Amino acid sequence: MASFAHDALKGVMARPMVPGDLEFLQGLYASTRAAEMAATGWTEAQCRQFLDGQFELQHHYYQAHHAGADFLLLSRGAQPIGRLYWRERDDTASLIDVSLLPAERGRGIGSALMHLLVQRADERGLAIELHVEPDNPALRLYRRFGFDVAKDNGVYARMRREPEAFTVVSSEGCIA
Repeated sequence: MASFAHDALKGVMARPMVPGDLEFLQGLYASTRAAEMAATGWTEAQCRQFLDGQFELQHHYYQAHHAGADFLLLSRGAQPIGRLYWRERDDTASLIDVSLLPAERGRGIGSALMHLLVQRADERGLAIELHVEPDNPALRLYRRFGFDVAKDNGVYARMRREPEAFTVVSSEGCIA
């Protein structure tokens, strides 16, 4: 299990996802689509059935198409609070998914995670790619971190951030 040094991430830990996490992850997924479901006029049972099916499809797709990715559960103590799915390959990293429970959103956790991921990618000379829906509030966060829209198909925008030069300063104060 990894912990983070950033203030907004104080007490937040990350560990590999295990099958026992699926019930939490299913509820987390549903929380990310609550506003969308409220607009459907469907019954709670219809929404639940739809969301359960969509979660299953997404989960299987991620597992099948992102082999070698880090599928991480984020927790504060023993309480799960979110997920982070990340993959590094060749010269590009993919931010596959980052989701937080509603109570954890807007507290700087997403920004702190993005800061760490951007720093990691820059250190390794990796571009970062992600897909985001145009009405997702995280779009502003990604732009703040230097992401540009590379392609927009009307449903998702593929965003990309090129790595910035990373300078290492030795303990003697010399650039390495």
